[in-house]
Amino acid sequence: MLLTVVSLVASLISVGVSWAIFPQSAPTPVADDTNFDAAKFYETHARANAARGAAQAVVPGQPLVPKPVAGLTQEQTNNAYIVVQVGRQMNLPERAMVVAIATALQETYLKNLANPKIPASMKLPHEGTGTNYDSLGIFQQRASIWGTPEQLMDPAYASAKFYTKLQAVSGWEKMSITNAAQAVQRSAFASAYAKHATNAQKIVDALNIDD
Repeated sequence: MLLTVVSLVASLISVGVSWAIFPQSAPTPVADDTNFDAAKFYETHARANAARGAAQAVVPGQPLVPKPVAGLTQEQTNNAYIVVQVGRQMNLPERAMVVAIATALQETYLKNLANPKIPASMKLPHEGTGTNYDSLGIFQQRASIWGTPEQLMDPAYASAKFYTKLQAVSGWEKMSITNAAQAVQRSAFASAYAKHATNAQKIVDALNIDD
């Protein structure tokens, strides 16, 4: 009995010390400073609209959506195309697009994932599910931090949100792809983005094209 009490007291002390050293705090929401109108982007960008499966109009002289590139499926290519074209719309350098694509390759391999923990996301168009916290979409942005399910499950808005956060990182242009991606994502696996840098460049090279 005495041993049990001593063990319990020791456990409580240990928890108290852990709390003092590693305090638990709620995630800090990212400011809603994304100055990007996703609806207008789709309205004025026929191929991007087609890539999200929302239009069937043929663009004269061009395929409706880009053909699969760099070993991606058509769905993954569609998402990658939107990521790249949002970067172009925001007048960002190609390197920003490479960082974004490398990030999305690591997070979801460019699949727009819903999350059963966020029921609203399951009712939106998606290409699979993930269950990491309340993460959503191609960048696995957390609904409690980054935005609404509707926003984060929209590849264009999610891309704009990523780019806005990237631009706020001082000196990101001179960082490695890995460090730039990590500065935005704060991943537990910081070095994981590096292995996607080469393929991300190939994807951007293929999809950084005029509408």
